Amino acid sequence: MANFTLKQLRYFEALADQQHFGRAAAVCAISQPALSVQIKELEEQLGTPLFERTARQVRLTRFGEDFAPRVRDILRSVDELGDFARASRSALIGRFRIGVIPTIAPYLLPTLIGNLQRSHPGLDLHVRETLTPKLVQELAQGHLDTAIVALPLSESAFTQVALFEENFVLVRPNAQEHDPRPDASALHNMRLLLLEEGHCFRDQALAFCNTPGAVARNGLDGSSLSTLVQMVGVGIGVTMIPEMAIRVETRSAAVNCTAFSGPQPGRTIGMIWRKSTPLSDELREIADVVRSSGAQIRAVA
Repeated sequence: MANFTLKQLRYFEALADQQHFGRAAAVCAISQPALSVQIKELEEQLGTPLFERTARQVRLTRFGEDFAPRVRDILRSVDELGDFARASRSALIGRFRIGVIPTIAPYLLPTLIGNLQRSHPGLDLHVRETLTPKLVQELAQGHLDTAIVALPLSESAFTQVALFEENFVLVRPNAQEHDPRPDASALHNMRLLLLEEGHCFRDQALAFCNTPGAVARNGLDGSSLSTLVQMVGVGIGVTMIPEMAIRVETRSAAVNCTAFSGPQPGRTIGMIWRKSTPLSDELREIADVVRSSGAQIRAVA
């Protein structure tokens, strides 16, 4: 019977995800040689290789591919044992891991974290900012307790709680401040600057314009809303941002924000968590704090 440890399984999971010993070691906060030793010992105990190693790449073997989902199930179950203990306490305390997408994080987190520190002073907050697909993956694997994203998601394993709605506004150079307010069809004749592929906000903007995502854009694909707004300020084109971003993103750019004519584009902000988590009641408490924090931000936008 193999006598491997949970620590070895976590190291295996990190290496399977990163496919690189150096990056996996950094994720695990250990040295690369120590990680290599632990993986080698795990393979010896199992009696078969888990990874194919080349000079440039680490790849799961066929056995490793079958082994990986079972390891993730085990680690998620172990993490949920800790959640059961946390749920049995009278107050939510200890480590709390929350994920947020990049088009929400800079605008919501300062207010949200302050409110959480007051309402739940025993929380040890760990924040992860990344794109929705990565948050979904990490939440499913038990690396996060919850995530704040744009809804809906086609993920039946998650509880999805809508928190608030917000509209998108058009950002254009100050010189266009007195131009007529455009509608969705007018955007086809403008140089619309968008976030790069992978951002759900990009997809929402294209959906409002009724433009397929595969259509090439003659503009700039930025990695942040800040970049897009600054480019608008120097006259390169126009862009769209959510209402909660207006105060932060427009304070240092020569731009004007205006609502669209006709139907308003927008999104639903919500929280998601695993249906299997024993922390559902506590997460609904957190959701109330997120909802009130969103209301605070919109009140001063």
